[in-house]
Amino acid sequence: MSPESVPAPPAPVSGAPGTGRMGGAPRPGRIVLHAVLIVLSLLMVTPFVWMLLSSLKTHEEVLAYPPTFLPTVWDWANYPEALEWAPFGTYFRNSLVIAVSHTVINVVIAAMAGYALARVEFRGRSLVLLFVLAAMMIPTFSKLVPQYLLAKTMPFFGGNDFLGRGGSGWLDTWWGLIVPGAVTPLAIFLFRQFYLSLPRELEEAARMDGLGEFGIFARIMTPLMKPAIATVALITFENGWNNFVWPLIVTRSVDLRVIQVGLATFRQADQVQWEYLMAGTVLATLPMIVLFLFTQRYFVQGFATAGIK
Repeated sequence: MSPESVPAPPAPVSGAPGTGRMGGAPRPGRIVLHAVLIVLSLLMVTPFVWMLLSSLKTHEEVLAYPPTFLPTVWDWANYPEALEWAPFGTYFRNSLVIAVSHTVINVVIAAMAGYALARVEFRGRSLVLLFVLAAMMIPTFSKLVPQYLLAKTMPFFGGNDFLGRGGSGWLDTWWGLIVPGAVTPLAIFLFRQFYLSLPRELEEAARMDGLGEFGIFARIMTPLMKPAIATVALITFENGWNNFVWPLIVTRSVDLRVIQVGLATFRQADQVQWEYLMAGTVLATLPMIVLFLFTQRYFVQGFATAGIK
């Protein structure tokens, strides 16, 4: 039999086992997975929808029982009235300054620390990494008292002497709001993981071209770290924007009050202005939603890549 007369093998059927392609009707397992994800998504978004609708109800309707899902009267005046209730312009400014300052400081310092732990050989590097990992395991609230004592006894600030006595230190100051917690061990660890994932050939080629260690860090490696920078920036900004406990402890004046503390003004001893509280919470949530929409691609990619090494 000549080679020309040998029949060609049949083309693989779409969706047949072993073809690697999915065709025809979807699998039952995939349908169940999508149904579960849809239900979980609805459960996650329901509180935000309820908050938005409650911000548009009247005070009587918010307190009515049984509660209504949609407002009978859409009271859009709740938003300007909530802004007039307290100096929310000052609160927004303070939260923005703290969040931006924390983001810039954390990205810059954590990137340098992560690069050193990933690329620079020095004695005790493993021990430093161990301390960073250990710091990630310390509960946040267990650090409040030591941080408060350090802020209060800061030498040469707030009337303190060189031993940190006699004054208030960093209490009720911008220093006390910005410096503590500006650099996080999680950011250092994430940057280290990203720098480990970059090929060493880039570093070696840069050294052959005469670049020093800082030049390699700033001009070669860091420009390739957009997912890591976006991930750390988003997490840091969110933590700084939503910080409530530390600003409440370290400040007393209204001029330094942040948005999360300012929202507590709607909770009086005898009643709660729920419609204003919901309106203020919606306004406080909008910056984080907008920021996440612009950075979600890098954010998801950043956490996916961080677990490679």
